[in-house]
Amino acid sequence: MGRIRQILGNTEIDDETWEDMEAVLIQSDLGVPTTMKVIEELQQRVKREGITQADQLHEALKETLAEMLKFPPPLNISGRELSIVLVVGVNGSGKTTTIGKLAHRLKLAGRKVMLAAGDTFRAAAIEQLQQWGERVDVPVIASQPGSDPAAVVYDATAAAKARGYDVLIIDTAGRLHSNFNLMAELAKIKAVSSKVISDAPHEVLLVLDGTTGQNALQQAKKFREMVDVTGAIVTKLDSTAKGGVIFSIFNELDLPVHFVGLGEGINDLVYFTPDNFVASLFDEN
Repeated sequence: MGRIRQILGNTEIDDETWEDMEAVLIQSDLGVPTTMKVIEELQQRVKREGITQADQLHEALKETLAEMLKFPPPLNISGRELSIVLVVGVNGSGKTTTIGKLAHRLKLAGRKVMLAAGDTFRAAAIEQLQQWGERVDVPVIASQPGSDPAAVVYDATAAAKARGYDVLIIDTAGRLHSNFNLMAELAKIKAVSSKVISDAPHEVLLVLDGTTGQNALQQAKKFREMVDVTGAIVTKLDSTAKGGVIFSIFNELDLPVHFVGLGEGINDLVYFTPDNFVASLFDEN
């Protein structure tokens, strides 16, 4: 969104100003519905505040974008003996890496964390989660590649409860959101965890690749239809991601974004803060 400065010169606001801004917002992955909402609110603000110069729109846009976002609520992982966090997302979204980083954060906060290797379709996925378990020093419950993932989740939930762990994070296969059978399998995993802990899972976090733009929004819609997603984590915002899809996640899905991934390091999963995020879009962080 750095181009906003270029298009907002010292001229009076006219139709071309709005057309240019609309184009930049869409190119920044806000999507058409969210872009139209931003433009509409900005136009109302211009009338209300008597803004006449295009360069004055810069701060107004930042404020309007920030107002569309909300600080996420705390994760629902306290106040009970064992909390279950189900993590879902497509292949390549950074899901397993995110789980490792999240486990590290929770452990630093004093939580007893266990991981479950529910992605049994790929041996590499099991190995990757086990490597993260070793790296952050948390146990991983796993089975052989090709095992029934729902059985692994059942065993892990029972083990976490029996051993006195208070948070179980479950990895799942990188479902293609268009594959109904795999999505149904995900719903089965969700149901199995509730057999051991009646109200589980307590959070269903969807990991989205920030570089995929509006495709990430479509993934979110599909996953939410199947498993009642409670929140999102957006990864890879350190690379070529424009980040605008986060506005669509809030505006069209009303889904909180809890964390953003800013790199490969163990501490590169950070809390989502609207002001910092908007500032980063304008290259001001």
